[in-house]
Amino acid sequence: MARGRRARDHDRPGGGRLHGNPAVTKPLAPDVEIVTFGCRLNAYESEAIRARAAEDGLSDAVVFNTCAVTGEAVRQARQAIRKARRERPGARLIVTGCAAQIDPAAFAGMAEVDLVLGNAEKAAAGVYAEAAPDAPRVRVNDIMSVRETAGHLIDGLKDRARAYVEVQNGCDHRCTFCIIPFGRGNSRSAPAGEVVEQVRRLAAEGYREVVLTGVDVTSWGADLPGQPTLGQLVARILKLAPDLPRLRLSSIDAAEIDPDLMRCLAEEERLAPYLHLSLQAGDDMILKRMKRRHSRADALRLIEEVRAVRPDTAFGADLIAGFPTETEAMFENTLTLVEEAGLSFLHVFPFSPRPGTPAARMPQVARAAVKDRAARLRAAGEAALSRHLERQVGRTVAALVEREGHARAPDFTEIAFTGAAPAGEIVSLRIVSHDGRRALAEPAVAAAA
Repeated sequence: MARGRRARDHDRPGGGRLHGNPAVTKPLAPDVEIVTFGCRLNAYESEAIRARAAEDGLSDAVVFNTCAVTGEAVRQARQAIRKARRERPGARLIVTGCAAQIDPAAFAGMAEVDLVLGNAEKAAAGVYAEAAPDAPRVRVNDIMSVRETAGHLIDGLKDRARAYVEVQNGCDHRCTFCIIPFGRGNSRSAPAGEVVEQVRRLAAEGYREVVLTGVDVTSWGADLPGQPTLGQLVARILKLAPDLPRLRLSSIDAAEIDPDLMRCLAEEERLAPYLHLSLQAGDDMILKRMKRRHSRADALRLIEEVRAVRPDTAFGADLIAGFPTETEAMFENTLTLVEEAGLSFLHVFPFSPRPGTPAARMPQVARAAVKDRAARLRAAGEAALSRHLERQVGRTVAALVEREGHARAPDFTEIAFTGAAPAGEIVSLRIVSHDGRRALAEPAVAAAA
C-alpha cells in the first residue's frame, strides 16, 4: 500500500527520455514544478511526466501527481493546490495521478485548477502543450479500457543511489478497502525483453542496484503470451545483466510468490534478501472481509519457507489498524503476528474509508480506537526493528551508499557510518551497534561488486 505523503521532486535534474523515443528531451523550464504524492511508482511516473512536459515546452506551471490511497493523501493534494495558487497566481496548475483519475470532478471543481489529466493521459504526447481556448479542461478516460503494457517505461527513476524500473501497472484484485484499481486500471505487464534491456542499460550506466516496481508486481506476466512468472523475469534479468550487482523487489503479494521466485531467492545472491509483504492483517476473519487471498497461516508458512532457503532474508509488511468490524481480539491477532512472523519493518496505516469501496459501507471502528490500535502497532514495529538491529551487530555487510554517511544493507537495514563514500557505491561495513532506528557501522571500505 502506498503512503499518503508527498515528496517534492522538482529539484532533480530535468531531461531523460521516454522509452522508445530517440529524441533528446529538453530540461524542464526552471519555472515548472512537479509535486509528487504517495508511492514510489508515482515518483517513477513523475519522471515520465517530466520528460513529456519538457518535450511539450511546458512553462510557468505546477503539475500535481496525486495519490488516492487514503483520504489524507487527497486532502494534502487539495491543500497543496490552494497554496500553489496563492504563491504563484499566474502559473498553470495541472492535476493528474490516481486521485484525479478516480474523482476528476472534485479537482475540476476547484477554481485554482486549470487542467485535470487521467493516469492514461499524464504522459501522452502533446498533453502539456498550450491548449486551445476551447480545449476540454478535463481529460480523463476510462482507465479500465487501457491495455498498453509499457506506456510509462523510461530509463528508470534514478536517484543518486539506485534506479527503479516499472515492470507492471494496475491491479486485477478488488480488496474491499482499496480504491487504487479504479485509479490504475487492470493489471498490465511490460514485456520481459524491454525490462531486461532497460536493466542492462542502467547497469551499463553504473547503477549498482535496480528495484523492480509496480502496483501489483507479483502479478507480472499474467497478461503476457505464455503467462511467464515474476520469478522467470527475475532469473532472466540476473542472467542477462551480469554486471548488475543487486536486484531488489518492491512490495509483493504474499499470495503470489511463484516457485521460480523462490528458487531465485535460494540460489541468486544478487537478489536482495528482503521481501516487503502486503499482509494488511493477521486475523483470518478480517483478511476475508478485506477480500485478501491469503490466511494468517499462509503468511507464516511463506515466511518460514523463504527463511528455509534464504536464512538472511528480512521481512517488512503493510498492516492496517482498525479495519471495519475489527474487534480487540482480532486486532490482537495482527499485533502478535509481528513477533510471531519475525517481521522487521512495518508500514502501519490507520484504516481510512475510501468512498466507493465496500469497506466504507461496513460498520466502522471508532476513530479513537483506530488511532490507539495504530499507535500500538507502530510501537510493536519499533520493538521489532530494535530486535532486528540487535541481530545485525557484529555482521559485515556490502551496503549501498544512499547519501553521505548513510547506506542500506541488502536486507534493507538502514546504516549510519563514518568515512567517505559516494552515493551509489557498494561498500563493506562492519556493524558495531545501533540506536533503535538504524545500525551504526565502522568506516567504509570499498567492496567488490
